[in-house]
Amino acid sequence: MLDNKINLLVIDDDDINIFIIKKIVEKTGFDINMVAKSNGLQAIDYIKETIAANKPLPHLVLIDINMPVMNGWEFVEAYQTLNIQEAVDLYILSSSVYENDIEKTKSYPSVKGFISKPLSIERLKELVVAIKI
Repeated sequence: MLDNKINLLVIDDDDINIFIIKKIVEKTGFDINMVAKSNGLQAIDYIKETIAANKPLPHLVLIDINMPVMNGWEFVEAYQTLNIQEAVDLYILSSSVYENDIEKTKSYPSVKGFISKPLSIERLKELVVAIKI
């Protein structure tokens, strides 16, 4: 599995978080192609374009909750309507400390879990190793 390139989609409106995740990706030692979108609508459009172009979907999607235009929850709901059959690991990646956000994550079958910011190199490695390609 680890011989293959991993496609990572990060959905976050904070440029500093994107920069940090990019640096973490570089330090994992894995071959990861990272794409960043600043809101859920851009991410949905990206996924639709990827499907239309018959290109590989992201293997892993990290989703911030609080974003303009389309927030993380709205993205997950829109994503679920796409009826994607391929294995895509979705995780909420948030600085939220609200228990209801953590619990809400469990109500979406397509979301595998909640990760508190900041993302660590070790946690990203765990997520990559767990991907089923």
